[in-house]
Amino acid sequence: MDLHELTALEQHRLLQRGEVSPVELAGHYLERAERLDPEIAAFATLTPERALERAEFVAAHVPKVAPLWGMPLADKDLHPRAGVATAFGSRAFEGFVPDASDDLVQAVDAAGAVSLGKTATPEFGLPSYTEALVGRPTRNPWDPTLGAGGSSGGAAAAVASGMLPFAPGSDGGGSIRIPAAVCGLVGIKPSRGRVPSGSGLGGLAGLGVAGAIGRTVADAALLLDGMIAPTGYPAAHPFAVRAPGDDGPYLGEAIRGEGRFQVGVLTETPWDEGYEITIAPEARSALDRAIEVLDAGRHGVEQVPSAPEPGYPAAFRTIWQAGAATIPVDDELLGRLEPLTQWLLERGRALPARQLAEALSWLSEFERRTIARFASYDAVISPALALTPPAVGWYDGDDGERNFAQQVQVTPYTSFVNVAGLPAITVPIEYTPAGVPMGVQLIGRPGGEATLFALAAQLERRLRRPPRHPPVW
Repeated sequence: MDLHELTALEQHRLLQRGEVSPVELAGHYLERAERLDPEIAAFATLTPERALERAEFVAAHVPKVAPLWGMPLADKDLHPRAGVATAFGSRAFEGFVPDASDDLVQAVDAAGAVSLGKTATPEFGLPSYTEALVGRPTRNPWDPTLGAGGSSGGAAAAVASGMLPFAPGSDGGGSIRIPAAVCGLVGIKPSRGRVPSGSGLGGLAGLGVAGAIGRTVADAALLLDGMIAPTGYPAAHPFAVRAPGDDGPYLGEAIRGEGRFQVGVLTETPWDEGYEITIAPEARSALDRAIEVLDAGRHGVEQVPSAPEPGYPAAFRTIWQAGAATIPVDDELLGRLEPLTQWLLERGRALPARQLAEALSWLSEFERRTIARFASYDAVISPALALTPPAVGWYDGDDGERNFAQQVQVTPYTSFVNVAGLPAITVPIEYTPAGVPMGVQLIGRPGGEATLFALAAQLERRLRRPPRHPPVW
């Protein structure tokens, strides 16, 4: 059996037993990436020489106790790595080579991982699809006419096509869960403050956190554990505020998959008052199948009572625009930005301070209401996406307002989880008649990652799905 046929956890065990070396494993994935990526465009940059040198260094100098020892992955192109071209998905930063690595890159290095390069992302990670004009559109390995989601679309496409065993990503409004769901993977967005190197506490409204994408629940847990505590437990948190509960490790929960839980079913969204949201039959079918499995597992399942939030669309739009206002691009470089980014940036820089402050205050109260609303459930299940994955080129490339509306209509279940700071995980459930994966999202209590991994593992196990790979595999 080829190495990429194994789960990331199985590959990790081979490394630990010395049955395969970090150099062999990195070489295997580099060969696949160089052969397959011309069709998928999952990578913004491949760095074969650096990767093999790093693998040799890990084998010779990094203790095997490092949680990700010898495991290949790649950095999302939003995360600078010293000496490697980092464009942030933007033509405005073409050719930029940073002289320092960011915290997340340093964390995976400290955990003993081997980076093969940079995975593709949309411009500054703002859209929920990965079709940046600085490169080629990232395509869905299950159907190359479809997009791979975003903003961690390159990471998800690389994992789904067997070019990486797993991959780190970041999620400010669904950017891990959306591409994971589109590509038939498990994507974990942890609680705000859980991952020290990507805690969300340094960003506007605390939206963006770092998380993991894998082919199995255990693979995602293995990577997340390494990201949380790259040099061992207890994790070293740089902020006084952090997620409640234990920092893990979560791998045991993902392997055991034990417990019975009270699960709420969520079908409405906080966008309902501002946009026309429709749940596609394929999305509803995946949700219904997951509910059947939970019922069979003797979990308590009930509908979450309705609670309209008419103020959410305006408040979230304000924060999304304000976040774009901080993009470090001015003067002649503004013309290098894509139309959606220009629209967001211009709106953001024109926002009155009072409007921003009011939106932040409103979203803080929304967080309190959401946590209280979900308090009686161990987890809440929803569709991962409202619609099936759109085709490449489906999103409006010129009209920012229409583009934003399209993104909301495809992905209305993800952003509010970031606003509330809650953990969430996507799990693939079934395939459409055309062979495209569809999944569900499980949302946890604050600090409830352990429950999510246990529940996701039960879903994964009880679905009894035979191994299935995309055509490009």
